[in-house]
Amino acid sequence: MKKSADKKAVKHPLPPVWDGNSRILILGSFPSVKSREEGFFYGHPQNRFWRLISALLEREAPGTVEEKRKMLLTSRIALWDVIGECEIEGSSDGSIRRALPNNLEPIIRQSSVRHIFLNGKAAEKYYLKHHKDGLAVPHSTLPSTSPANAKYSLDALAEAWAVIKEYL
Repeated sequence: MKKSADKKAVKHPLPPVWDGNSRILILGSFPSVKSREEGFFYGHPQNRFWRLISALLEREAPGTVEEKRKMLLTSRIALWDVIGECEIEGSSDGSIRRALPNNLEPIIRQSSVRHIFLNGKAAEKYYLKHHKDGLAVPHSTLPSTSPANAKYSLDALAEAWAVIKEYL
């Protein structure tokens, strides 16, 4: 394992997905190596995010980045990450150091977001650290869609995540 001193800061390369009609904001922690390579959120094929959201929305799973973006926007879902820059080893949330937050204010001010959903405990940790005074919008933490969260099956995730439909 590399020492902390060997890590270098990585800037978040992905813009947020949202528009004025967005009613919920789903926040992850920081994009995985695979997502950064693909140029879009939840790019690792083992991550269950896209299968989960598709099942909840009763839609076919999107394949391309443009299909994913369109599904989110037509469903009034905004998507981004809490962290804008950090030191990280690979894709491990546990290795994140010196995290700097993304500015979430423009999304909240310029959209119809009524609730923020945090995708897992790492997103929750950094959201609470950097937005402890809140953004005048309630938030909830949902189980991570990451393959590292193996204790949740896709069905169990769908049951926990079904709450998002109340806000759409």
